[in-house]
Amino acid sequence: MVSTSSSFNRDWDRMVPVPAEIAVRRSALIAATMGSFLTPFVGSSVNVALPAIGAGLRMDSLQLSWVATGFLLSSAVCLVPFGRVADMIGRKRIFLLGMTLFTVSSIGCGLAWSSNSLIGFRVLQGSGAAMLFGTGLAILTSVYPPRERGRAIGLNASAVYIGLSVGPFVGGVLTQQWGWRSVFLSSAMLGLVAILVVTYGLKGEWTGTPGGRFDFVGSMIYAFTLTTAMLGLSALPTARGALLVIVAVIGAAMFSTWERRVANPVLDLPLLAGNALFARSNLAALINYSATFGATFLLSLYLQSVRGFAPRTTGLILLTQSVAMAVVSPFAGWLSDRVEPRAVATAGMALTVVGLGCFVLVGLHTPTPAIVVLLVTLGVGFGLFSSPNTNAVMSSVEKTHYGVASATLGTMRLLGQIVSMGIAAATLGVFVGRATITPALHAPFMSAMHVAFILFAAFCVAGVFASLSRGNVRRPSFAPKQQ
Repeated sequence: MVSTSSSFNRDWDRMVPVPAEIAVRRSALIAATMGSFLTPFVGSSVNVALPAIGAGLRMDSLQLSWVATGFLLSSAVCLVPFGRVADMIGRKRIFLLGMTLFTVSSIGCGLAWSSNSLIGFRVLQGSGAAMLFGTGLAILTSVYPPRERGRAIGLNASAVYIGLSVGPFVGGVLTQQWGWRSVFLSSAMLGLVAILVVTYGLKGEWTGTPGGRFDFVGSMIYAFTLTTAMLGLSALPTARGALLVIVAVIGAAMFSTWERRVANPVLDLPLLAGNALFARSNLAALINYSATFGATFLLSLYLQSVRGFAPRTTGLILLTQSVAMAVVSPFAGWLSDRVEPRAVATAGMALTVVGLGCFVLVGLHTPTPAIVVLLVTLGVGFGLFSSPNTNAVMSSVEKTHYGVASATLGTMRLLGQIVSMGIAAATLGVFVGRATITPALHAPFMSAMHVAFILFAAFCVAGVFASLSRGNVRRPSFAPKQQ
């Protein structure tokens, strides 16, 4: 069910939208892109500020790691439950609540008086980010007709990459000029602007299946399972990591059993089991993030520890990948409105295979321009994949499931990032161990990097087949009527 202003009670396929619809779509796009920009911007800018945070609050390395981990864990745990709540009580309402929580917790982070208070506010910030992840795409999908949806999703994806691109630079400038607290406070100011846009510009409300009881038991099992899985994957290949993964598998079995019995499940498992397009598009996203996220981590170590580049130079080199993503994503989204999304996404995945495979040939003295070309190749491949794949996911479900679909896709992204970092950490552990990367260890490090990129490329090859086998989005019900 969709409850909104009267101008939205018209058929999707009417060719000329009324001004009220255009205004709402514009407001929805601005609000969603601001939410999509803020979360990666804060994450990447905070990483630059971590040394200053550690000095200011006297935090050790383990405490500093929880500044990032706390945010990531709470985001992953809350994504699907909040996506379900948004479908029940309203996506705009949850988006606004999420932006408010994100803004308030950003202020709390900026005013933090101890390590525990900062980590606590980061956990709250991650919960707010989960509300944004789980509703932003759902709102865009609700207000844009299928023939324009890919372009809007492409612009939204571009905002993510712009946030990743400018975050380290802006975070460094803010930290150097006004201290680490300014990173959080500046994010709070942007959050306030987004709150005003949603409150005064985004008219109407969108729900999926209003009413019903929320599945608290299923949500708790889901949170436990996902937390143990993420902690276990990040701790591999240790015995503790393997034990946590086994516990997570048991939790997943319990979650599946419970969800199939409860009347109002937090996650509609038949949606995954019976909708091949939705399931395989999410699988493709999981594979793609598993194959690409750890690459930046390894290349950062390679450029600084092996090649001797300064952090600023390394950042500029790695920036080329994010810029390529930001440039290509809107075009890919636009193209997926006109060409079957799986064709564009599969081409992007295949190009990513080429880029990852070529990194296996990178050596101790590979020219910098060649590395930049490979990074641009990865960026173009990921940009071609991301927007059309997102378009396929959101177009494969009914309006009643937009919130859960958006949240599920976000969860695949976070799980993929953890898996990718687990692969990178495991290969480094086997070849290098816990030692600092000195010239004596350059050769073992290069072996570890090459093995990791071989695994990443193999993942992406599997992703190409998953992407090809997903089926078509274009159905008669999606085709615009001809005048």
